[in-house]
Amino acid sequence: MKLPIALIAAVVTQTLCQLFKVALYSIRDRRVSFKYFLSSGGMPSSHSAFVTALCVALAIHNGIASDAFAVAAVFGFIVIHDAYRLRGTVEKQSKALNLLAESRPPEARPKIEQLPEMIGHTLPEIAAGLGAGGLLGGAFALLLQRLVPGVA
Repeated sequence: MKLPIALIAAVVTQTLCQLFKVALYSIRDRRVSFKYFLSSGGMPSSHSAFVTALCVALAIHNGIASDAFAVAAVFGFIVIHDAYRLRGTVEKQSKALNLLAESRPPEARPKIEQLPEMIGHTLPEIAAGLGAGGLLGGAFALLLQRLVPGVA
């Protein structure tokens, strides 16, 4: 059975980035909050880390001339672009709508929960995700190749 090294490296990287968010935002908020483990947005971009780890692991395992790496790279660019531009815009709109709702008297406010405001990513968050994904994805891919017999 061939082990999906790239997938394992990407999932472990994603998980570690989400755990880092829990720690970082728990320190910032001065209370432990596991809600950040499943949240979108924030530092680092786990979306960027996930797709970067996948790309790096595939490059190590299959080479940069492989079709698998090419597909992952295209997929990665789309995900990162979406995290920054589209979800970043949605985040700005959520913040504006929440401010608008809060400015109304309580009895005139819409009967809905506040919109989530941590949705997209800034360029520094994406850069941190790219760095984490490259380092962790590469490290896990190389480690798995050494530890698992029969993996090329």
